Amino acid sequence: MNLLSRHGLQRIAAALALLCSAAVAVPLQAQTLRWASQGDVQTLDPHSQNESLTNAVNGQVYESLVNRDRQLALEGVLATEWQRVSPLLWRFKLRPDVKFHDGSPFSADDVLFSVKRARAGSSDIAVYALALGEPKKIDALTVEFELEQFNPVFLEHVSTVQIMSKAWSEKHGAAEPLDFKKREEGYASLHANGTGPYRLVSRQPDVKTVFKRNPAWWGKFEGNLQQVVYTPIKSDATRSAALISGQIDFVLDPAPQDVPRLRRTEGVKVIDGPEDRVLFIGMDQARDKLLYGRVPGDRNPFKDLRVRRALYHAIDIETLKTKLMRGQSLPTGGITPSPLGAFNDPDLERRLPYDLKAARQLMSAAGYAEGFAVTLDCPNNRYINDEEICLALAAMWAQIKVELAVNAMPRSTYFPKLQRGDTSMYLLGWGGSITDAQTTLTPILHSRGEAGAGTWNFGGVKNEKLDALIEASSREPDAAKREALVKAALQEHKEQVHHIPLHRQIIPWAARSNVTVVHRADNWLEWQWISVK
Repeated sequence: MNLLSRHGLQRIAAALALLCSAAVAVPLQAQTLRWASQGDVQTLDPHSQNESLTNAVNGQVYESLVNRDRQLALEGVLATEWQRVSPLLWRFKLRPDVKFHDGSPFSADDVLFSVKRARAGSSDIAVYALALGEPKKIDALTVEFELEQFNPVFLEHVSTVQIMSKAWSEKHGAAEPLDFKKREEGYASLHANGTGPYRLVSRQPDVKTVFKRNPAWWGKFEGNLQQVVYTPIKSDATRSAALISGQIDFVLDPAPQDVPRLRRTEGVKVIDGPEDRVLFIGMDQARDKLLYGRVPGDRNPFKDLRVRRALYHAIDIETLKTKLMRGQSLPTGGITPSPLGAFNDPDLERRLPYDLKAARQLMSAAGYAEGFAVTLDCPNNRYINDEEICLALAAMWAQIKVELAVNAMPRSTYFPKLQRGDTSMYLLGWGGSITDAQTTLTPILHSRGEAGAGTWNFGGVKNEKLDALIEASSREPDAAKREALVKAALQEHKEQVHHIPLHRQIIPWAARSNVTVVHRADNWLEWQWISVK
């Protein structure tokens, strides 16, 4: 039975009526892009939440000193040139005659302000901003960064900090990032003032956000978009129906089960590409007793390596790939978003085999022959088939007597919950434009500590050997020695099964045939490259 018949034509018609009232209220133009995905932007504060869709949309309004071209290579944006003066000193020349959207001039003061703002405790990119060292103003268009220790991925970290106006932020009480995990709201969560190619017109969370081209942008537009309307549409069926009917022009995340039908639909095209993003399961390995579970003796089974390995062995990854993901996944035993992060080492990419017999033996040896119960927290509008993945794991783990309660929720609720540490087990994806392992090692695998380490280590993993390897690799200037350290860290993580890797996503985008887009491996939709005929 196809998706439309399963959900019912009446339900689709009603949903499309809502879409029309929300997304098509803006007068349509030939150069307007109306697009959708299953969840909304988390916040317009560019330092508050490190989440890909949020970063990508904010990245059309705010710019960084350096950013990415079509192949993800770094190129100058608000910086025109840079040099490493010494191992611990970088100097940047800033682009002249750049204006913020309110007409105020961009200068070194805004760079210093933004880097320091991004280092605050409420910032979700603090781990990257802190790695930049101390920024200093040399003159209005020159900034230097003094490092305490060598940073082999300094420029990668620079690309993560979007630049805000110091005067605008201070005027509107936005001198510090909003604390997303505490659900803070403020002026910067609904308003924006960047230097980028598009300006915010209006923001209605979970309904519609409208942008218009910035005529004063310093750069050269390669596409023809004058206006962009973003509408979150949670229902897979409704997103596909809206695209087919022409209500919207582009879908970032068509459901895998809909892709074959979209390929056959006149007036619609599918653009495929792998995404640098790995999905994995995290587990509470810190508490003596699980927050959400029912375990004999009130123990924490995830502290036992045998249990973690048993769960890994019990995953039929090929069934997930073929039946659920419809081939839109690349199973892996790696934990980095791209195999490049592990230097394409096949041993680090190799999975533990699907082996129910071994899984049951490990559970029995650990004292859990009769299993236990636990809640798996899961988003239902962030990754491809995220809730369905969790439900599939529940069926698989039931075979080793692990009773899984799937607690699925929207991303706007899910991420603050995890960031409060309010979880016993969770599904998470990690990726973006940076393929180097360091942006996985420090925020995800390192124990919680200073300088933002372990910010996304929601399972409380603490492994002193792993920490030492991560720290050493983060400051090693010799490329060969650093590669060995990174591989050793990833191997230690793999042996201890601190997380259970699943797969990397293959991302199909779907568009009307008159829309031309550039598919990037970080799943970033760059608007100034888009044309609508």
